[in-house]
Amino acid sequence: MPDFKPIETEYKGYRFRSRLEARWAVFFDACGVKWDYEVEGFDLGDGIKYLPDFVLYDVHGLRDDGVNNDLYVEVKGRMTKADAEKIRRFHKEGARVLVVGSIPDGTDAHDVYENVFQECYNDNEGVSYYNFETIDDDYFGAFPGVDEEGHFKLFGDDLNYLRDLDYEATEKAYKAARQARFEFGEKGGL
Repeated sequence: MPDFKPIETEYKGYRFRSRLEARWAVFFDACGVKWDYEVEGFDLGDGIKYLPDFVLYDVHGLRDDGVNNDLYVEVKGRMTKADAEKIRRFHKEGARVLVVGSIPDGTDAHDVYENVFQECYNDNEGVSYYNFETIDDDYFGAFPGVDEEGHFKLFGDDLNYLRDLDYEATEKAYKAARQARFEFGEKGGL
């Protein structure tokens, strides 16, 4: 496969490194979560530097351990060993990191949920997409969605966790992200 370069994309005044990152920003907006893009880089030692793609503020569904409920999000179309090492080291330093890939397909929230959980246990260079492992060390799926109170939340992969999922709002958020267009001056917005 040729080594294509991602297309830098502007959305809401940010210049994203790829359209995939911009589509996730559209998703976060549709979910109503406050976010920032590439806010701060970190020195992880041994010459390894890491710049997380997003930080999401006041995320619901994280284990309450007395720390803030901010969540870093790393968007990876393709995971390399170097990427995986940075994510693992950043998490070992105490950061919560959700790793996401392409916007999951599905005609409704249940289809999207199923597609997320088909991916969440695949090993990608030692890091799994859509998994709580790099958030709170629990190795099970983490489904991003909207709860019935209108908050962005990470839901577990047991149907019991979905009791307070707002299916309609979650479907709209994934649909907005998949349909976001940035070609020919389009702004990709909601």
